[in-house]
Amino acid sequence: MKNRSWAFLAGGLLVALLLAGVVSNYASSHPDGLDSSLLKGCTVDADDTIVGGSCPAQQARDHELADSPLADYGVRGVQNSFVSTGLSGVLGVLVTFAIGAGGFWLLRRRGTTPTDGAAPTSTPTDDEATVPTPTDGDATASRAGTAS
Repeated sequence: MKNRSWAFLAGGLLVALLLAGVVSNYASSHPDGLDSSLLKGCTVDADDTIVGGSCPAQQARDHELADSPLADYGVRGVQNSFVSTGLSGVLGVLVTFAIGAGGFWLLRRRGTTPTDGAAPTSTPTDDEATVPTPTDGDATASRAGTAS
């Protein structure tokens, strides 16, 4: 990989780590997507606890992985919520990057060796493209000139 590609890749990783580690702490704690649509029909208090009505969110239960080390956008055992959320985001980016890089590493081309026994095809380089190749008429003429 060229230096320019490595610089681009490192820059992208750095931006992702910065967003996950710092900016993720400023995300809304009250998202308006699926969570709010599941609360339609219910009355909630300031702590988002359902106090009345009927809605799909009343059927919610804890996820099977709720006790995992990275549950609820944080790292278990880290008391500071800002650090916990940032560390969780950084770990997520690094794991995702490692899985993606490993996948690309496994799928990369390992050379131009043909597998079906055919000769490898190559495209001419700029130097090869500028060299004139003799045609049949030129080859006949040059052989005729050497016979005399």
